[in-house]
Amino acid sequence: MSVWFSATIRIHDPRGYDAYLAGTDEALAGSGGEVVAVDDRVVPLEGSPAAGRRVLIRFPDEAAFRGWYDGPLYRHLREIRFAAAECEAVLIHARD
Repeated sequence: MSVWFSATIRIHDPRGYDAYLAGTDEALAGSGGEVVAVDDRVVPLEGSPAAGRRVLIRFPDEAAFRGWYDGPLYRHLREIRFAAAECEAVLIHARD
């Protein structure tokens, strides 16, 4: 069953966040993950969405997601991101 990683990211250190981004393609390679959307200006439809960049990544299953998210390369990158931005992230399970 496919899963989706969805994050809202508020960047407070753009240079530090650029260092994080420099490694994300390598970390994602081979995981089966696909970046579906990155948007800095979402269009609010209902409620008051939090400000920030929205990122949506699809994985073929939760095991693939865990291999990426909990893997040593992305764990290191997360530490860089933690220093450069605040993030709210969720894992969404598809209905397939």
